[in-house]
Amino acid sequence: MLVKYIETHIKSLILLAVFALSMVVVMLIFSVDLRPVFYGLVVCAFVGGALAVYDYSAFREKHELLNFVEREIGETIDHLPRPQNLIEEDYVSIIKASFDERMKLAFESSRSFEEMTEYYTTWAHQIKTPIAAMRLIIQTEADSPSMREISDQLFKIEQYVEMVLCYLRLDGGSDYVIKPCSLDEIVRQAVRKYAPQFIRTKNKLIYEGTDITVVTDEKWMCFIVEQVLSNALKYTENGEVRIESNKEGMPEGHAALVISDTGIGIAPEDLPRIFEKGYTGYNGRAHKKSTGIGLYLCRRIADKIGCSIRAESVCGQGTTIRIEMGSLTKM
Repeated sequence: MLVKYIETHIKSLILLAVFALSMVVVMLIFSVDLRPVFYGLVVCAFVGGALAVYDYSAFREKHELLNFVEREIGETIDHLPRPQNLIEEDYVSIIKASFDERMKLAFESSRSFEEMTEYYTTWAHQIKTPIAAMRLIIQTEADSPSMREISDQLFKIEQYVEMVLCYLRLDGGSDYVIKPCSLDEIVRQAVRKYAPQFIRTKNKLIYEGTDITVVTDEKWMCFIVEQVLSNALKYTENGEVRIESNKEGMPEGHAALVISDTGIGIAPEDLPRIFEKGYTGYNGRAHKKSTGIGLYLCRRIADKIGCSIRAESVCGQGTTIRIEMGSLTKM
């Protein structure tokens, strides 16, 4: 702090030194007694030192106040120090104008986002009505390959609508209900939903059930499991999907839900990025099946409800998704 203060006033200090030296030189040239000059310089140095201490104290206080203003700049600028001269008044005016413009833009952006969220939430709920109607129409038609294909496409539409609603609600703090839940019931809900897809893709499901209770949000955990199953079925044909709970190697009071498949796997260079927003990787580009949103939502939701999710994969052999949860008990 002291070094910064000296650097700020270095020009003034140099100027004072030059003045004092010039006076001494002039006195020497004219053979004037230097004792009065020396005493005068001592008095000036004492008074100047006292003023410097006072000025340094004010400098330090102002610096600390500005640091506080910097930390609070997102909320208010009411604590800006009083300007000491015309230049500082200009700086304060600029800061206030910039802050007012920033707050105006933030308000407009927030209002625009709220309107967009409200619109898409309404749209997502409204679109469920024609989807349900189409589902009833399909059920009344005779079973045929074309009807099965339409049903599959309708199922995908329902998935995408659920993803839209999930995305919109993701940052809402009031939509999470953490409580003891049966892990087996969560898994069975997801499996029942994807049962037709298992039949269509001719994949074998291996799941023996579990008697573990986890403290989580049932709805959001079910969404994670559904997304993992969706990906497993999307990239596995005539293969196997295995769901099991695992406590081996886990800290006491923790367990993992492991979902593995025998699909095409994930390229090593893609594996570290599959949870990034919008990242589709080689499989997504080659097969045009990925939106890059599903696993991103899974990671975000897992963080919200206190879980962790990670992936392991070998190209050509399959992928394993591990969802780790805490606070479990035996039912």
